[in-house]
Amino acid sequence: LHVTHALARAKQKGYTVPDHNINRAKNYLRRIERHIPHYYGEWTRRHIIAYALYVRNLLGDKDAAGARALLKRAGGLKGMSFESLGWLLGVMTGDKASAAELTELRRHLGNRVTETAGAAHFASSIGADQGYLIMHSNRSADAIILEALIDDQPKSDLIPKIVKGLMAHRKRGRWGNTQENAFVLIALDKYFNTYEKQTPDFVARVWLGDQFAGEHKFKGRTTEEHQIEVPMRYVAKNVKKGGKLYLQKDGKGRMYYRLGMTYAPKNLFLEPAEHGFTVQRVYEPVDNDADVSRRADGAWVIKAGAKVRVKLTMVAPTRRYHVALVDPMPAGLESLNPALAVTGDVPQDASSSTGGGRWWWWSRTWYEHQNMRDERTEAFTSLLWGGVHSYTYYARATTPGEFVVPPAKAEEMYSPETFGRSGSDRVIVKD
Repeated sequence: LHVTHALARAKQKGYTVPDHNINRAKNYLRRIERHIPHYYGEWTRRHIIAYALYVRNLLGDKDAAGARALLKRAGGLKGMSFESLGWLLGVMTGDKASAAELTELRRHLGNRVTETAGAAHFASSIGADQGYLIMHSNRSADAIILEALIDDQPKSDLIPKIVKGLMAHRKRGRWGNTQENAFVLIALDKYFNTYEKQTPDFVARVWLGDQFAGEHKFKGRTTEEHQIEVPMRYVAKNVKKGGKLYLQKDGKGRMYYRLGMTYAPKNLFLEPAEHGFTVQRVYEPVDNDADVSRRADGAWVIKAGAKVRVKLTMVAPTRRYHVALVDPMPAGLESLNPALAVTGDVPQDASSSTGGGRWWWWSRTWYEHQNMRDERTEAFTSLLWGGVHSYTYYARATTPGEFVVPPAKAEEMYSPETFGRSGSDRVIVKD
């Protein structure tokens, strides 16, 4: 299957592929189930058959009836992998006899996508006993569905969001393995040749109501960005008048834009907020249980000179990209940085372990980098998987007084509208 797929792609790109090789490969794929090992499960067999239908379609051997029969055999869409659904969508697109199946498939994918303001992806769970046989990965599934959507729903808002999600999932400029790299690059190549074929040469203009806010000319393929800032007083004034924001592109090429708002809250004491993350923060004693307590009004009372364990819990409902977890510190506390020789002994916490052993990969920290600054502690990762993640650091109460502590916050750094925070806290350091 993979070899035939490679031949099909080579032929599409103008390379010479002998016709007799293509014809023999198509005959093989038409009888693909005869070649699947008998010990493969039914779910895996359906996945491989769907892949064969997709590759045949690339070679001009469209078999929409076979795609419909496979869906019927599976007992519905839930009996198929996301990769299979993407392949079958591509096979059935444009086939009038498959109208009912296409409508149901589009609805199913729309219900199963995980979407934020800037990115989108499809998340699935496949058992290890099946996944390795088909070299499954969520990124491959996203890429396969992306390629199918470009043909089936070229104006879908999901398309650029899936692209952004795939691009954000790279580490060191690539994806997890050769399978992911191949399918993602195929999908991105199709995206580029469909939506970005024209070299950009346009002027972008912005209006706020009837007021001109600015313009910028983009020419050629660059990574150039241009930012227009509008003061809040103008925004508020136009909103009262019922004014709207208008963007215009004059010229050829594809324009990408992002609208964001920077604001400051009126109240120092903020309630927790969940807009893509859930964040909680607690202060715990280290040497003596009496060193840290919490009053009925929620204020934390810490004994001066005591060591404090600061424990942050961050919940991500699904995978997030380029995540920063930032915890502001009360002015009466000073973090204990284990990287500094003058710090002395710092307790070790199991959630921060990077130990070895037979199952060493399970004990790696979720974060890739951390900063311990005077006024805050930060932890960063380029890719965060969905689940519950803990981060613990230690501090010493150095200055008596009463302090307001801003919320701990988690956000996607390049899509800060996806964020979450704990509530504000009050910390009292007493002698």
